[in-house]
Amino acid sequence: MTTPAGERLVRDHTVYACVMGSRAFGLATEDSDTDRRGVYLAPTALFWRLDKPPTHVEGPGPERFSWELERFCGLALRANPNVLECLHSPIVEYADGTGRELLALRGAFLSRLAHGTFAGYAVGRRRKLEAQVRQHGAPRWKDAAHLLRLLASCRDLLRTGELRVEVGDAREDLLAVRRGEVAWREVERRADRLAEENDRAAERSPLPPGPDLPAVEDFLVRTRRASAGG
Repeated sequence: MTTPAGERLVRDHTVYACVMGSRAFGLATEDSDTDRRGVYLAPTALFWRLDKPPTHVEGPGPERFSWELERFCGLALRANPNVLECLHSPIVEYADGTGRELLALRGAFLSRLAHGTFAGYAVGRRRKLEAQVRQHGAPRWKDAAHLLRLLASCRDLLRTGELRVEVGDAREDLLAVRRGEVAWREVERRADRLAEENDRAAERSPLPPGPDLPAVEDFLVRTRRASAGG
């Protein structure tokens, strides 16, 4: 539940807002929700208090989630898949000067660390799907499609050095998986192949070993200083 203080931070201090989920992936149907994500900049003075501002806020409104700028950058530096994809959404609803600078800096967050984080996320999701198959005879097909999408997105990132959120020509194949029209054994085969392609792509990826920490830290310090009025 959103607190009044959290709601004010999102309402008054958002620097970047976008749409994620199926609409950003190019997998939306008539029944798809609109998932909104954002970044807010808590005023520097709030950090001088004992009661610090929240690192994230759920809401206001359904299907909305926002991170405080420093928390968002910290997660992106560690190659958190959800946060990195948020920075590369094709549907940007709002960006002020700070938000535009954050977008211009998004390449600084990309590194070969993504191989481990995306793969780790995929492994966890696959284990849940396998448990669903054992218990119910079938997985949650929407999650199965997301598993394949995530693995393909990471593979292409490692190959090209660029993160693309939209699935493009893979749309119909992924929608077929989501509708349960592809056997689970075939989904497993595709996931295995994509995992192997990820491993090979990581070996010769044009991405740097780690993110550009000095560039991101400089951005955060300048932003905090400007917020403090100094």
